[in-house]
Amino acid sequence: MPRFSVIVPAYQVQAYLSECLDSVLSQSYPDLELIAVDDASPDACGALIDAFAARDPRVRAVHLPRNTGPGPARNAGIERSTGDYLLFLDGDDTLAPEALLALADRLKETEEPDVLVYGHARTHWSGQAPVGRAAAGPLTECGPAPFRLADRPALLNLPAVAWDKAYRREFVEREGFAFPPGLHQDAPWTYPVLMTARTVATLDRVCVRHRQRRVGGLMRTAGERHFDVFDQYDRVFAFLDERPDLARWRPVLFRRMVDHLTAVYAHRDRLPRGARGTFLRRARSHYRRHRTPGASVPAGARVRHAVIRLGLRRTHAALRLASALRRGTARRTGRLLRALRGAALRVHYRTQRLLPLRTDLAVFSSGDGHGHGGDPGALESAFRSLAPHIRTAWVSRPEHLHTVPPGARRLGPGTAAYWTALARAAHLVSDTAFDPRLVKRKGQVLVQTRQGTPFARTGLDLAERPAAASGAALAALLRDAGRWDYLVSADLHSTLTHERTLPGGYTVLEYGRPRADRLHTATAADVARLRDALGVPDGAVALLYAPADRDYRRTQVPLLDLERLARRLGPRFVILDRSPAGHDAPPLAATGRVLDVSGHPHVESLCLASDVLVTDYAPLMADYAGLDRPIVLHLPDREAFEATRGTVLDPCAFPPGAVARSADELADIFATGHWRGSRSDELRAAFRARFCPHDDGHAAERVVRRVLFGEDGLPVVVPPGERRPAPSPSAARSATPLTTVPAPAPAGDVSVPEPRPGLLVAAADRG
Repeated sequence: MPRFSVIVPAYQVQAYLSECLDSVLSQSYPDLELIAVDDASPDACGALIDAFAARDPRVRAVHLPRNTGPGPARNAGIERSTGDYLLFLDGDDTLAPEALLALADRLKETEEPDVLVYGHARTHWSGQAPVGRAAAGPLTECGPAPFRLADRPALLNLPAVAWDKAYRREFVEREGFAFPPGLHQDAPWTYPVLMTARTVATLDRVCVRHRQRRVGGLMRTAGERHFDVFDQYDRVFAFLDERPDLARWRPVLFRRMVDHLTAVYAHRDRLPRGARGTFLRRARSHYRRHRTPGASVPAGARVRHAVIRLGLRRTHAALRLASALRRGTARRTGRLLRALRGAALRVHYRTQRLLPLRTDLAVFSSGDGHGHGGDPGALESAFRSLAPHIRTAWVSRPEHLHTVPPGARRLGPGTAAYWTALARAAHLVSDTAFDPRLVKRKGQVLVQTRQGTPFARTGLDLAERPAAASGAALAALLRDAGRWDYLVSADLHSTLTHERTLPGGYTVLEYGRPRADRLHTATAADVARLRDALGVPDGAVALLYAPADRDYRRTQVPLLDLERLARRLGPRFVILDRSPAGHDAPPLAATGRVLDVSGHPHVESLCLASDVLVTDYAPLMADYAGLDRPIVLHLPDREAFEATRGTVLDPCAFPPGAVARSADELADIFATGHWRGSRSDELRAAFRARFCPHDDGHAAERVVRRVLFGEDGLPVVVPPGERRPAPSPSAARSATPLTTVPAPAPAGDVSVPEPRPGLLVAAADRG
């Protein structure tokens, strides 16, 4: 008896069916049966199902003699199922990676509930990033579990679909649930199931990716079969009539019915033009038939209810027209205002370029408008310390302005002050491309730091890798390199790579990483305070997980199930999740041992607070190596990364520590202690000698002295044997009594005080 029976009805989905079935069979949790039901599809769905069944014994092919619709097709799958739990998946949707494993773990934690509700994301038909996900509020895992619907009635506000839940098969058979025929068959299944279930649990995780098809989807195809929605709600209320104990849910379901009827009527691509009046008349009849006396209507839904209750077809049309006119007018006005503003700013910029350069002004930016930090952040602090006569300004988007220190002027991208600064500043510093509209003036000095040591391919190396960089983006990058005066480099590998892949007339300053200075100047008290501010328990081993961006992918798919890893590692470990932003994984702070720090502005603070780094191709590993703390590589998609982005240096040929190819190998490395064994120490020492030759806490000072004063190589690099990086957390605990740890910093700022003015590396590192 398998744990899961995944039932997939298929009708005219041949373009997507293989991806759907693959997403099930490739799950890391293999205890499943896949029942694929060919609903007499006229295309190649039946042949595809047979091919999968021939390859994998877990696939059971079912061919129906005639087309019955998704409901009866699912019923056919239920009749043949043998698993503990039933899952339904449409033939054009997919299961998220590790979804079944997460479901199995959650079912065990919640004592085998009748129904488990999980999250889903709606994916654009082009395959781009999800356009939205089910509200996380009703899916919260806080509080007792399992529970009954009365304890969490907000679950009825989620979309009435069958494919975002796992159902205990014994419960379904005992209650005799079955899908009715028709297009909107999910409503008379979902609502009775939730109301009847004795135990319900939730999983706040995206487990299904629901494809929003451009054409061909049943719900997006106009036709009178949408009138089927009336029969379906008659079935819902007939079920309530048979179960007087469920009468309390009638007002809620009445509101859900009105919302559903309004949604069908409001979408012009669902009802034929001549059938809209008939639909509205039937909707008014249903409103009167099923209305519950005394049922309250939320203020935001009163207009919709009035349209259905009174059959206000012309009023609804007038409201739609007024809304469309308002949106159209707003769009046109917005375009006009933006055009006028752009023209005014261009004139302003040209005027400012006629004025003399200001040798007492330097402009800094990091990550195309991100907060104060990275190498430019360290250099900005050094400018203020070593050259106080120079005023500094920081370019940052509004949401990151709070990270800019008081000593620097804040500039919003695209503002008049921004263009004034670009036109007049004598020094410009950035770790990404400078504004392409910038006209470099005679006497202006452009300092480029890039974003760390290049392990992945960059520049000219991407010419034959369009998945990682388009031709236009590469050409713009090479044009930008032609404007640089200085390029800050950390080591010989970085120097050689940049000179080859980003050729230009710049001077390379191989002085070390300015952003890594803070890792060599922090004290034991700083380390202890940072861990306390982040919520790391005393004595815990903090694992910083910081993989590189997969910029060749439309969406950032999680490479590692951190909740499962935390459970396998045990309560002694805490994981700081620095995964790239944009993926669909839910917040992971609920367990207390996986802390979401993806939005934390100070990556150097995270490095100082952690005991070990888990990464892959991220430049951060070179910075971290200077701390002389363990590093573990997790490379689950090495072949895919090499084929798309590619690497300059094979991480397996010269690793900074132990290497894992899977989540299981990673857990074993920590379970056996190899992450900090003697072999790991040897690998890290060789890696540090190669990639940290100048990281001694004075890199920013050397760069500023050369750029501003012409001094070369001052101060002298501290020999490796004499360097003293920040103490590890264990050393900090022994050196700093708990009672002496200062109070945590205010919310949003957990940076540590500057022990030496001007040398603070203060913020986000997108590498």
